[in-house]
Amino acid sequence: MNVSFTKKQEEYISNQIESGDFQNANEVVRDALRLHEFYRHRVIQDLKAEIEKGWNDVSSSRSVKDIIQAKKGKIRNV
Repeated sequence: MNVSFTKKQEEYISNQIESGDFQNANEVVRDALRLHEFYRHRVIQDLKAEIEKGWNDVSSSRSVKDIIQAKKGKIRNV
């Protein structure tokens, strides 16, 4: 598999290797993919839980926009 990175991404990968946290670019990329998978799974699970609460709850005073904004705030704070 061949993957292309931006200059900024290449610099980030190099900095991670230079920091001593990783021995090579493959380790950095694999770690990033693991974190992405975890994050994506968590976001999907959180959304499913919110949908379930919505189906099972009485009507809410919050709008869809309010709910999305609240979720965005939680993600930024993680």
